[in-house]
Amino acid sequence: MPGAATSEAPDDDVEATGGGARSELRRKVREQRRLRMVALAVVTLVLLGAVPSYFGFRTLSRDPVFDTLDSLEVPGWAAVKTVDDVSGSRWCLLDCRLRERTVTSDRAPQETTQVYEDALRRDGWTPWKVQRCPEQQEKGSYSCWRRDELTLDLWVREPTCVPPPVDGEPAIVPSPEPSAAAVACSGSLVSVKVRNAIDDERTRPQPTTDPSLTGEDPFPTITEDPLGELTPSPS
Repeated sequence: MPGAATSEAPDDDVEATGGGARSELRRKVREQRRLRMVALAVVTLVLLGAVPSYFGFRTLSRDPVFDTLDSLEVPGWAAVKTVDDVSGSRWCLLDCRLRERTVTSDRAPQETTQVYEDALRRDGWTPWKVQRCPEQQEKGSYSCWRRDELTLDLWVREPTCVPPPVDGEPAIVPSPEPSAAAVACSGSLVSVKVRNAIDDERTRPQPTTDPSLTGEDPFPTITEDPLGELTPSPS
């Protein structure tokens, strides 16, 4: 009947509309779920990469030579305060790396020198008897050491002390020689320099100045007229 057919049409439209809405809803849910999974994967990758990167950066920024110096078995009084400094390139680009450590000791230079030298020997360093150790004359005890591909300079001396302030103002030190009582202080100062052996000029053969090994001067000094008297050519 025509009337029956007409009455069923709206139900079909409603069913079709409802099915389309459910499909759209399921599609949006799937998209949201996919986005959450992607976000979770990104966060996981970032965390997994950040932790090794952090420790890797610390490893690159911290020179392992300082870790070696930290492992020296010296008593606490011999390493009261430590200051490290580094310059140059680890890969010897332009300048090789120079590691410098300054340490304050509570005891006298002689006792401090002994504990540091003993600690270096226990750690595998051997005394290095070489010219230009030190480069110039220094007060206190100065010695040089070698281990594997590294060289080390150890300098222990009395600290440079400044008189305490007077009435809140810096004390005036007499010139040229301050009195011992005015600047007396205890303890000692330790300086350690570590270089790559290939960059230490003292590991290379030094040129000799022995005249017997240089031979004659290939460019002798000419004191007379180099042309001399011209000999006339035959005509």
